[in-house]
Amino acid sequence: MGRLREKGVLVYPVYSRRSGGLSVGINLFPDRKHCSFDCPYCEVFPFSTDAAFSLEQMERDLRAVLDSAKERSEIVKDICFSGSGEPSLSPRFPGALKLAARVRDEAVPSAALVIITNGMGLLEQGTFSLLREAAAFLDVWLKLDAGTPAWYQKINAGAIPHDKLTAKIKEFAALAPVTIQTMLCAVDGEKPPQDEERAWEKLVLELAATNGTVRKVQIYGKARPSPSDPKATPLPVEYLERRAASLRQALGSIAGERRPAAIPPVKVYP
Repeated sequence: MGRLREKGVLVYPVYSRRSGGLSVGINLFPDRKHCSFDCPYCEVFPFSTDAAFSLEQMERDLRAVLDSAKERSEIVKDICFSGSGEPSLSPRFPGALKLAARVRDEAVPSAALVIITNGMGLLEQGTFSLLREAAAFLDVWLKLDAGTPAWYQKINAGAIPHDKLTAKIKEFAALAPVTIQTMLCAVDGEKPPQDEERAWEKLVLELAATNGTVRKVQIYGKARPSPSDPKATPLPVEYLERRAASLRQALGSIAGERRPAAIPPVKVYP
């Protein structure tokens, strides 16, 4: 069902590993892919349509998808801004966020409202402030695939320097709760080197130590085809579990006097 976004669809249902069930996606870029990263594992295939985004159509489609789920007695886990690009890059995002929050409150108040973001939008002060304020009702899932500039270029190919992006992510995480999401896969047949493993873990620890606002860490593997295949390939589940176990141990060691419940859970999604 995720392929619907590549047909110009604004709102689409998808069964998500990390959401744990039915997630309703909102696609702010129905005409083409628009992202500030070029990840080799990205599952969005190149496409072009004459579809245009509008808040009116988004509301109609969102209510229709939610009504359909209700008719099937399906529980909607979340409404998620993701789609075919980086949601925070869209000038329609502020209005779409306000609308989605209203529809969620009216139709599925138990569902979470989520944005999956690579963090690039945080470099723009208006977006930074919007997401900080919205964090009271919006779950911010921040991508953090790399701890070193070298692996960042291999796994994300971002145009903004790694240190500049991670500094802004640290600034945001000190002010608002976040979920860290990390893709672990091989690129060009190579898994992340040991210095990358150590640097990534250190970076997550720094984020978790700010104000304890890291809600959880999601480590996930490549499970879907991408247009760059076979540049990115899955790693063994054992590797993902080893990285998760190492992080759990490290988080526990910095907990100090904090209650165990304050230590963010680390979950693996192969």
